[in-house]
Amino acid sequence: MMLTTPRARALLLSLVFALLAACASGPGGRLQVKGETEVFDMTLETPLDWARIKSHRQELWTVDGVLLNRLLVYSRVKPGEHVFQLARERRSRPDGPWYRVGMRLDELQQLVVDGLADQQWVGVDASGLRPHRFGTVEGVRFDLRMTNPDGLIYEGTAAVAEREGRLTVLVWMAPKEHYHGRDVASVNAMLDGMRFNQGAN
Repeated sequence: MMLTTPRARALLLSLVFALLAACASGPGGRLQVKGETEVFDMTLETPLDWARIKSHRQELWTVDGVLLNRLLVYSRVKPGEHVFQLARERRSRPDGPWYRVGMRLDELQQLVVDGLADQQWVGVDASGLRPHRFGTVEGVRFDLRMTNPDGLIYEGTAAVAEREGRLTVLVWMAPKEHYHGRDVASVNAMLDGMRFNQGAN
């Protein structure tokens, strides 16, 4: 059976991420211990240990498995590309979550909200929009609340920055019950301290 609907593709992607996370200690991934590490053209200081799964221009990190917490990293999103690198802009959908150079901070926040809704998250709400400097690069931080298709409430936080005509997006989310409260301070410290490396492309 072909997976042609957005919901089916989102469910398949979630399954793939779950399988990757389960294999993170093997060839499909690696353990990222707490401390300083480079991620694409960024440096992060993490207070937590993670399973870290790498791909081209994106990474998935999780502490307990993607259903319980996940950090999504998207590097160098291109103009006209889906904020989560899922597709290129289509004429049939001009209002989709496509990145455009020079978007305002509130537009970047809405771009992430629309991208999450596009992946079947329900009632996605963003709050606490705040400008933030990632090293020498201006960007934005904000918080998130959403519900998955099964009705489980998630909360999270995001960091977004435009650099050299490309977009960097980091989104962390965890169920509101227990997992968000347990790790949110550590994740906020990591994202607040993120910086871009000089001379990196």
